[in-house]
Amino acid sequence: MQGIVYMKETERHNPETGDKWEVQLRKGCLELAILAALWDAKLYGLEILRRLESDSDLIVSEGTIYPLLSRLKTLGLVGSEWVESEAGHPRKYYALTRAGKQRTVEMTATWTRFSSRMSKLLAPVGKGK
Repeated sequence: MQGIVYMKETERHNPETGDKWEVQLRKGCLELAILAALWDAKLYGLEILRRLESDSDLIVSEGTIYPLLSRLKTLGLVGSEWVESEAGHPRKYYALTRAGKQRTVEMTATWTRFSSRMSKLLAPVGKGK
């Protein structure tokens, strides 16, 4: 999975290293991001990819998203169903299960606590102190 989650090109600060720490940070957030994208709607794979990019600037390849969705399904956090499409071919839609909603709530609480504490720690850096 190395190098699969990218930042938008305009956000890269050091093209030579690709800001590896930021890539690792984004990889660590990917499961929560997928679950959050599915919070209020059933989405098919491409819609999930678009939602991640538009709402979080996570650029994820299809080769990454589908194995993750499969793992989340195996864990019972998402369900899926095939739906006929107006475009002619069926699409596999994903939705959170009850367990998936609960896990998303738990992960969100952890993220909120963590990011709040990190913001507090980093505040002096942002002020240049």
